[in-house]
Amino acid sequence: MRGMLESIQHILLGIGASDREMIAEYARRSGNRMARATPPSTRAKLPLSFQEIGGPTHMMFEELAIRAATDDMDMLATDTGSLMNQCMACHAAFRVN
Repeated sequence: MRGMLESIQHILLGIGASDREMIAEYARRSGNRMARATPPSTRAKLPLSFQEIGGPTHMMFEELAIRAATDDMDMLATDTGSLMNQCMACHAAFRVN
């Protein structure tokens, strides 16, 4: 989760600086690459409801990485807000004890 937060931070910095490469780079870091890097032992412990939020969230990062090349910064900011909604939904539903 910390990696996703770091990605969001740098995506917002990239939007502020109109740095499309930064946006795409950090979006990719939390996309499918992150999902595939999850160890199978960890993945096996994740409830289905967690995976139902996490999978689409990783895909949203991938989509943002692609759209960073062409979309205007306002739209990228809106998309980043949608990503944050996913983060908030997950944090509202799950806690590590």
